[in-house]
Amino acid sequence: MYGDKGCVENSLENLHAIGNGFKLSYLHEIDACKVPDWVSNTVWYQIFPERFANGNALLNPEGTLDWDSSVTPKSDDFFGGDLQGIIDHMDYLQDLGITGLYLCPIFESTSNHKYNTTDYFEIDRHFGDKETFRELVDQAHHRGMKVMLDAVFNHIGSQSLQWKNVVKNGEQSAYKDWFHIQQFPVTTEKLVNKRDLPYHVFGFEDYMPKLNTANPEVKNYLLKVATYWIEEFNIDAWRLDVANEIDHQFWKDFRKAVLAKNPDLYILGEVWHTSQPWLNGDEFHAVMNYPLSDSIKDYFLRGIKKTDQFIDEINGESMYYKQQISEVMFNLLDSHDTERILWTANEDVQLVKSALAFLFLQKGTPCIYYGTELALTGGPDPDCRRCMPWERVSSDNDMLNFMKRLIKIRKYASVIISHGKYSLQEIKSDLVALEWKYEGRILKAIFNQSTEDYLLEKEAVALASNCQELENQLVISPDGFVIF
Repeated sequence: MYGDKGCVENSLENLHAIGNGFKLSYLHEIDACKVPDWVSNTVWYQIFPERFANGNALLNPEGTLDWDSSVTPKSDDFFGGDLQGIIDHMDYLQDLGITGLYLCPIFESTSNHKYNTTDYFEIDRHFGDKETFRELVDQAHHRGMKVMLDAVFNHIGSQSLQWKNVVKNGEQSAYKDWFHIQQFPVTTEKLVNKRDLPYHVFGFEDYMPKLNTANPEVKNYLLKVATYWIEEFNIDAWRLDVANEIDHQFWKDFRKAVLAKNPDLYILGEVWHTSQPWLNGDEFHAVMNYPLSDSIKDYFLRGIKKTDQFIDEINGESMYYKQQISEVMFNLLDSHDTERILWTANEDVQLVKSALAFLFLQKGTPCIYYGTELALTGGPDPDCRRCMPWERVSSDNDMLNFMKRLIKIRKYASVIISHGKYSLQEIKSDLVALEWKYEGRILKAIFNQSTEDYLLEKEAVALASNCQELENQLVISPDGFVIF
């Protein structure tokens, strides 16, 4: 018999012993995990604003390069993407089926990625202004899309007023306790070994000094930032950068502050590992589901996981969190921080289709990275941040049409996936069968990861890829799949 004390002999005496077994405390309603209802029905689209579309050339930074999706960008390149470019393509996003926009940082900054914030209360001058952003949010809401902004609260930019004051005034600075400084003066010289910096930074980058979020002044400042964009612009969600490097008390106070302004706001943390400490109902609603990403990519794209191992991982990951947390987990395959999935798949579009189809059939809220629907490739950062290939948009673009159909299926099956009973089995060597059941409705899929064709009795098919129809059968070729 297994209990809190481990394994004991299965005897009547042990069964009645108070110390054996498991004990569950009373669950109060106030302690329950509550999540926004709309999230599980949302299909997200991540945009790296500097590379999505150039809508106002007058805002271009000096030295802006010509828009070219074939160019491998350097870390300090600018191509002129801006907020107007996003607004100009709202119809495209709506036609694709997107219902949530996740924007990488848009606040004042000196870099193209904007993760080194200069001023959290201003839109970056090369992206536009507050009125342009207001129009973006209004346009999105008019089309039934939610808007999520990226909050970079772990660190700030070296050109911020606060850090420049520390550099100038040293120990006399009013902001010296805003940071983690080991010794003064704070040097701005480039060091051969960045680990020798006299202050804490993000990723050993001297231009991103780490904020001391335990300092009440820092906390109050950042909470004002978080509530400002909710109150003034009606944003729907915050994505929290490097969330695991900020203290838990800050996030508890953050949750109270933002939900007081909008109880329906979605709070998403960037944590790359299992995240139970942040998902107990008093900090985040969900985290970016990188463990799921890795499992899917290892199996479908890299081919380094055996089928039984893959199924064990997926089933295990599905039990990490409470039901309501799982329903709003942020499921993705790539982002601005990773190589693109087409690159991972060695440019094999069919493998990418299988991986995306499996992702969209998992509990949680799915997200695609801009350009995925147009088969945009790219290696690790900064190559994963290429320009959006608008020249590929056409009515006969196979990948684009595939994504439209997949998104439509996900929307149709959202309730089944969120609340249904899940089954994942290996029905034949390297042949994976997925099934959802809910209130008499059934959603099935078969993925052929073997080296042989698989014959299936013909049924009403919602989406098939790398398959052939015979008279009464459907042939699923290797790396093909069918959803029905």
